[in-house]
Amino acid sequence: MVKAVAMPAKTRLAAVVSDPGLGTRVQAHLDDFLAGRQVLLDQMGPETAPLIEQAAAAVAGGKRLRPAFCLAGWRAAGGDAADEHVVGAAASLELLQASALMHDDLMDDSDMRRGRPSAHRAFERLHRDAGWHGDPVRFGAGAAVLLGDLLLAWAYELLRDCGLGPEPVTRAAPWFDACTTEVSTGQYLDLVAQATATASEEMALRVVRFKAASYTVVRPLHLGAALAGAGEELHAGLAAYGTPVGIAFQLRDDVLGVFGDPDHTGKPAGDDLREGKRTVLLARTAERSDDHGRALIARLVGDRDLGTEGLRLLRGLITSTGALASVEHTIRALHAEALTALDTLALVARGDGAEDVRTDLAGLATAAVQRTR
Repeated sequence: MVKAVAMPAKTRLAAVVSDPGLGTRVQAHLDDFLAGRQVLLDQMGPETAPLIEQAAAAVAGGKRLRPAFCLAGWRAAGGDAADEHVVGAAASLELLQASALMHDDLMDDSDMRRGRPSAHRAFERLHRDAGWHGDPVRFGAGAAVLLGDLLLAWAYELLRDCGLGPEPVTRAAPWFDACTTEVSTGQYLDLVAQATATASEEMALRVVRFKAASYTVVRPLHLGAALAGAGEELHAGLAAYGTPVGIAFQLRDDVLGVFGDPDHTGKPAGDDLREGKRTVLLARTAERSDDHGRALIARLVGDRDLGTEGLRLLRGLITSTGALASVEHTIRALHAEALTALDTLALVARGDGAEDVRTDLAGLATAAVQRTR
């Protein structure tokens, strides 16, 4: 049986794969790509410089989780770990992620991302500092929408031009298409859940499955495997492993959104509650609460001015109802489910590499559920 890989909670997820330099390699591809785009934008005028600046900030750092799973899928299907072109393909997922986060921050009216101002806030400040005409807030929102769209287009461009050739990219394109469709639709479902203030765990889990689990783990695995020519059996096996990992990853994110340390998460404590996120954690809290507790949820969740006392009350309710313990139990169960699926995964990795891939996937699963950011 594959065992969970023990590691410090702060370990970067990409560092658990057999190539600890993956994050650096991904960043190098992103830097090269953006340098090429800067040449193009420079021809359109100096006013475009902030677009490249914010694009570079959006893809700097991060957990590199999606490229790590993409590379694992590639190797699971027999792809050569030394082929640098596939790292470029994997890096395209970081542009997609940057696009999604840029739009997500705007929709949630978030001020911070990874410890720095979110893109719409940075553009808003640019307008204000320059003393331009009009509303800085509307300018910031418009610029963030446009840059998010541009990053999405660039994600496709980087995948297409990664150097693997037209046949592998054509095989992988439907998986990339599914990824973009699912994350966008999952985000819409998230908006609906917030707008309707639904307490349904079923709705919360649907959001998790499409906005997070599929987009973060399953489709990156499929993308890498498709690039290497995987068949249906391996795709199904990767989904059986990746789906519980992805759900557990998001459930951990939900816990961190309420109880996380801002120094680790890069966002203010309790931001998910201020934004009115209808998570599994909140659904289980409402289900286990009495009338007083549900009234507290209705009054405080979604309050943009939620302060320390309100946050303390909601944290206390989430803990006292047993909702936090229940979600932690579910995370552990999903982790175990993923490792069980991994035991039976029919890998076609090269030579002795199958066990290395299996170990990497076990490590990624463990890091995804034990993280603190």
